[in-house]
Amino acid sequence: MLARATAATPWGIDARPVQVEVDVQPGLPQMQIVGLPDPAVRESRERVRSAVRSCGFRLTPRAVTINLAPADVKKAGNHLDLAIAMALLAAYGEIPQEALDGRLFCGELGLDGRTRAIRGGLAIADLAAKLASREVLLPASSAAEGAALRRVPIIAVGGLAEALDHVLGRRPLAPTAEAAVARETAQPELDLADVRGQESAKRALEIAAAGGHNLLFIGPPGSGKTMLARRLPGLLPPLTRDEALAVTKIHSIALEAPPTGLVTERPFRAPHHGISNAGMIGGGSGVPRPGEITLAHCGVLFLDELPEFQRAALEALRQPLEEGAVMLVRAYARFRFPARFQLLAAMNPCRCGHLGDERHECACSPPMVQHYRSRISGPLLDRIDMHVEVPAVPITKLQAARNGTGTAEAAARVLAARDRQQSRQGPGTNGNLDSSAVDRHCAVDAAGRRLLEAAFDRLGLSARALHRIQRVGRTIADLEGAEKLRTEHLAEAIQYRSLDRRVVA
Repeated sequence: MLARATAATPWGIDARPVQVEVDVQPGLPQMQIVGLPDPAVRESRERVRSAVRSCGFRLTPRAVTINLAPADVKKAGNHLDLAIAMALLAAYGEIPQEALDGRLFCGELGLDGRTRAIRGGLAIADLAAKLASREVLLPASSAAEGAALRRVPIIAVGGLAEALDHVLGRRPLAPTAEAAVARETAQPELDLADVRGQESAKRALEIAAAGGHNLLFIGPPGSGKTMLARRLPGLLPPLTRDEALAVTKIHSIALEAPPTGLVTERPFRAPHHGISNAGMIGGGSGVPRPGEITLAHCGVLFLDELPEFQRAALEALRQPLEEGAVMLVRAYARFRFPARFQLLAAMNPCRCGHLGDERHECACSPPMVQHYRSRISGPLLDRIDMHVEVPAVPITKLQAARNGTGTAEAAARVLAARDRQQSRQGPGTNGNLDSSAVDRHCAVDAAGRRLLEAAFDRLGLSARALHRIQRVGRTIADLEGAEKLRTEHLAEAIQYRSLDRRVVA
């Protein structure tokens, strides 16, 4: 007898439908799975057998063939156990085929028949909505995430027996309500006022937050670069619902511990400088998983000790910084991962770290300084809007009382500036304006053109860097509430291009 159940398998940051077909025939007792299963899927035979027995079923030994269609799509992960078990019971005549039609089943089964969490609950719910499924059965620990989509009923089942009672109408379950929001990080709130001194760096951080600009801090060890960086998320506006759904979908499919509800805080990813190219942009054996740049989508990617990163990992950032996405091509498929993140980086001014520090003598010659900085290519630096020096803080300021602008006050100005940008140019930030939009929204007068021409010649800027100066200037004007981009805004923006100047040691 032949039975079918619909399931899903991860596919990049999305899910693809899988039709589970089970055929039971007289013959030598065996159970084989075909249709490009990975080891985790092949091992579902033993889990399903034990789960079915735990629910009180004693199936006659037969020749069982399980086909996972389409046959040319790789099936990976622990998502298919529940669908295989349901189709197997239907093939043996224990439940009618009609009970499975129109439903989508996903979940791992334990040997006792209980369900366990799976990755990608939101992606599965999105797929089910596209397939017009009447409902989706998910493990209880993954159902709240899927319910956040609000487009298809999500049924939370604690085990195979519960799923059977529901589809047979013996004890139907109510759809799961959207769960309370989940925090992306457990970090305490970090206040900008806790950073002593560094007023110019704080100003640059506020500008970067307001315009979505990429920012690089250059300063000696202990000057506060990391402290400043970790306070950027507190300045950013909260995620919109569409952004929250996108972030939740990515983190659910990529992380070993998926969120239990809708993620509402902007991601802050800080990978170690030993990260590989695949770890940065995504990849891996089998179906590729998102990398750090995708996990930082709609948030911040912080790269501390920037010159210590592998050259290939850094160069891989160039395309995503321009396009907001990365395309991974495999022989069997193409995967597009979103990667619209804000790059925040930090580095020492030289190898010893003391260039420009009055308290310590720098041991690096100009060629050594240039060699150290050349680890960051010119094209990548061009894509970083602001290069800001963070000098060592005098002890008098370190011992001073906590003062200066706090995070709440700065975040209010950032939000007001972003509101001005949206009312003027629609969704997006100044940092993401394309060339035509720069011409429209960042137009300069004659004095501004003369200033840009002088900077272009003296600093040897590229056309891309020139556009980035205009974008930063536009953000400075937005923070002031100015309608037009003035010369003083451009002059301040030019000051945030310190690495375009010649090295002097």
